[in-house]
Amino acid sequence: MRILLLGAAGQVGFELMRALGPLAELAPATRDGRLPDGGACHRADLAGEDAALIALLDAVQPDLIVNAAAYTAVDRAEDEPQRAMRINGEAVRTLGRWAARRGAAVIHYSTDYVFDGNAARPWREDDAAAPLGVYGASKLAGEQALRDSGAPHLVLRTAWVYAARGHNFLRTMLRLAAERDTLRVVSDQFGTPTPARLIANATATIVARTAPRGAFTPEAPWGTYHLTAGGHTTWHGFACALLERARRAGLIARVPAIEAVAMADYPTRARRPAWSVLDCARVQDVFALRLPPWDTALEAVIGELAASR
Repeated sequence: MRILLLGAAGQVGFELMRALGPLAELAPATRDGRLPDGGACHRADLAGEDAALIALLDAVQPDLIVNAAAYTAVDRAEDEPQRAMRINGEAVRTLGRWAARRGAAVIHYSTDYVFDGNAARPWREDDAAAPLGVYGASKLAGEQALRDSGAPHLVLRTAWVYAARGHNFLRTMLRLAAERDTLRVVSDQFGTPTPARLIANATATIVARTAPRGAFTPEAPWGTYHLTAGGHTTWHGFACALLERARRAGLIARVPAIEAVAMADYPTRARRPAWSVLDCARVQDVFALRLPPWDTALEAVIGELAASR
């Protein structure tokens, strides 16, 4: 099997390089044609013309396209709706149509932001989507375009992604903890912190179980699934947990005061869903996955950071 991995330099893409490498011939692609270690790879700018993306697909001839590339600047998307829609929606349509013509499959990552956050239980895959802003709308457009393409596909919705590398909430909190005596963190927005490595490992397990001999089985359970760690917390709860673990691991000297604030007291350009907890029972049942609680998954990331010092 040949896999084209788009977005190989991102948080999830970086982990997918490691997780998918043993399973298939892997062709990574990044926006500038460079991997995080400086090595060369394929160039794929999803903001560019369809012709360039189709040319790459024709050259690689993948059996599976794994799309970890995305426009993720939630606030900036409000001012760049066309760019967000191009990357998250129109380019995904191009991938799906190419895959449908060539008999390839697509794995695509989406987001909790397709929901409006007004719920009293974890969101299920068949709940009505109602994004609050441009980013969520663009990701929903990509989902719909992939479904309409006719390509065999998996849409994996995830949330609150972080990693030991890249730009994310965990790394921001560690930096600010070393600079400030007090941090103000939102306490009325609920979700599930999910490491990029967990997403990548789950994806590799799904691929291995649906294509055990290098080709997808006729009964492969395509469709939309939710994929996060287990349980839920708030950004404030996440900050408290990660900073205390970081202190114990020697990553920071002390934990600053962490003040709980409301979303209303921390205005942003784009509206965020207040309830972003996803029900992951289906992905665990169908693919026999065991997704750890978010705080257990956090320990592994803190350990990775400590080991790299």
